Amino acid sequence: MSGPVVVAVDGPAASGKSTLARRLAQALGLAFLDTGLLYRAVGKRLLDAGADPADERAALEAVAALRPEEVEASRLAGERIGEAASKVAAIPAVREALLPWQRRFARTPPGAVLAGRDVGTVVCPDATVKLFVTASLEERARRRFEELRRRGETPMLRAVLDELRERDRRDTERAVAPLRAADDAFVLDTTALDADAAFAVARRRVEEALARCEKRGGPSGTYANP
Repeated sequence: MSGPVVVAVDGPAASGKSTLARRLAQALGLAFLDTGLLYRAVGKRLLDAGADPADERAALEAVAALRPEEVEASRLAGERIGEAASKVAAIPAVREALLPWQRRFARTPPGAVLAGRDVGTVVCPDATVKLFVTASLEERARRRFEELRRRGETPMLRAVLDELRERDRRDTERAVAPLRAADDAFVLDTTALDADAAFAVARRRVEEALARCEKRGGPSGTYANP
């Protein structure tokens, strides 16, 4: 192809999009970025400073001070940080400030797989392939509940479900870059699929789309509908 391959993988919280995107990146030999970690890192910095994650000025200062080593998944787990990230992500100026970094990452040859909530609609609207990974609210809550238990936490399923519902509301109703599937995205509902089955479907769709794009000889930034 004539340019970097960019695969956008969007979806709501606990849909499995980040795990799926990471596996796709490994299979395709591309770099991987969980864009949600950027917002988590900003949220954590604000919490550590005792600041309000909804405070635009404090959030922008946190973005400006953010260091690459802070964007590390092992440092950013937990529902408290996730809630802070959701509030930070609802601030238009913060989303705008983080766009250039994400786009540079995506366009660095040979390309990348990016997981997030607005990769296919805002960050990389010209992505080569777009996937929107979703699952029912109840199934996502169950997965998050089990994930927290494996970490040694003692969550309440009802509380996890309510937190996800509220996060979905914020993500879908925010004024800038609301969570939604791009018009040209393949929607993958993983409610009844385990991780391996979801990966098999996603990989097949991506490889078919890339093959069609290669056959047409078009630029890799032109989406090939799976």
